[in-house]
Amino acid sequence: MGKYLQIMQTFTLQNIPNLDTCVLAALELFSKTKLPSLPISKWKRPLVIGSGNAAAIGQIIFNDHDAVYANENSYQEKLLKIKNIDAVLIFSASGGKHAPLMAKEAKKRKKPVYLITNNQKALAAKELPSQNVFIFPKNREPYTYNTSTYLGMILGKTRENPYHILQFIEKTIAKLNFPNFQNYGAFYLLLPPQFELMREMLDKKFVEMFGRELAYSIFSTEYVKHATTIVKRPDELFISFGDKNTLWGKDRFDLPLPAKADYGSIMAVSYFIMGQIQKSKPPWFKKNIVSYCKEISAIFGNEIKPIVE
Repeated sequence: MGKYLQIMQTFTLQNIPNLDTCVLAALELFSKTKLPSLPISKWKRPLVIGSGNAAAIGQIIFNDHDAVYANENSYQEKLLKIKNIDAVLIFSASGGKHAPLMAKEAKKRKKPVYLITNNQKALAAKELPSQNVFIFPKNREPYTYNTSTYLGMILGKTRENPYHILQFIEKTIAKLNFPNFQNYGAFYLLLPPQFELMREMLDKKFVEMFGRELAYSIFSTEYVKHATTIVKRPDELFISFGDKNTLWGKDRFDLPLPAKADYGSIMAVSYFIMGQIQKSKPPWFKKNIVSYCKEISAIFGNEIKPIVE
């Protein structure tokens, strides 16, 4: 077992790992574990549904396909009003929370329903025939990190080599001269235009990890031109991925991406860097995750644990 996988198997609430460790452990896992492939060409115009980051994952995986997208707020209206949907695909790491309701509603509309999940005991799977459930491997992780879960789904589509990404992070990214993240209270992440769909995932991850403790903006190198830098902060760091930033911000940090990078690479590198920011700040996530899980368990009516086995 790799050293990062060992950490994921043994950590407790007293020594929750940072996000960068979860990235490296996920890449270790996928270097040794075969990932399923989705039969994307089977579906002509599916409705792709997810909540939170799962909605973003669905868009990333189907970004070169004719598909309709929805989340927990809009899926019922899409099912009702868009008639040429030939299947409903539900992306959900846990297969719980909103996913069972989505599956039930889609079945009422007489649509074939498929679940893409990481949970063999997913509640939503009980609504479906077994051949309509795709289960991707995952690591034991802190709740909401969802690193191995969604990275596995992306790599299942892009077929990037997880071992090569792991080597790139360890031998290139980790060797860079990092700025002192502790000095910054605001971060601006610049994404290459071809990875614009990663923006939503990073936005949600910043909220999950840092809440309102840090200010942040995340845009592509094209969108940044549209009045996003009028109001500036003296403690803001501009972090660019792939492309060198020669225009924006006073303090800049440029990160390379692997050759022929796809969404698996940008997710791994950006989450790894977010882990470096996490290390430099007070442990906001770690101090609050237990109480949060108690609150959200009461809201959904089923137990949500701070460590997802």
